[in-house]
Amino acid sequence: MSTFASDLGPMVNETAPRQESLVSTRDPRRYIGICSQTVGIGETASVPMLARISLIDYRGQTVYDVFVQPTHSVTDYHHETTGLDANHLASGIPFQLVQETVAQIIRGKILVGYRIWLDLSVLGLQHPAVDTRDTALFLPLRRSIGSINEIPSLANLVGRFLRRRLGFGYQHPLEDARAAVDLFRSCEEQWETYIEAGQWPCALPPYNLTGLHNRS
Repeated sequence: MSTFASDLGPMVNETAPRQESLVSTRDPRRYIGICSQTVGIGETASVPMLARISLIDYRGQTVYDVFVQPTHSVTDYHHETTGLDANHLASGIPFQLVQETVAQIIRGKILVGYRIWLDLSVLGLQHPAVDTRDTALFLPLRRSIGSINEIPSLANLVGRFLRRRLGFGYQHPLEDARAAVDLFRSCEEQWETYIEAGQWPCALPPYNLTGLHNRS
């Protein structure tokens, strides 16, 4: 049981998504942590394009971590937050191969992360909602820090519940994926109990996704 269980509030009376999970419960091998890193394309650099994708297992070991070749001209590498430049992507893996590989790895798995809808969006992939554990949307965590109607930052959640700081100076997708998985594990029993009881303890992703690739 999580040491933070008393902070998480009562059971959330939400109905679970009407999808049948493809994964058996209570098996650490079912979980895959995910985090993507993007660069900006278009005139105003407001459209995100996948630049790096990191997948880890339940214990934080790297499963897949690659840079991705651009499919469009990059307007802004967002170097101040990503640490990326043209050299990183020049030797990257073609997007289609990355997409196919990630799809194969996550098929039949439960995805754990922070703002998972952004990762899936830039990958051009879908995944059953019932097989996601998104720490940005878990209502008991948000309620406990007074952020029920707003998405708290990953750094805020990690600082509050794991008592640690994120930071390599730049956003690091492996570090963020591990932080999200550790955060999930801190309340895993409670989270899975909700779902096994047919309750869905997560908010919906925001309708307007523009500009939400900043996870800090």
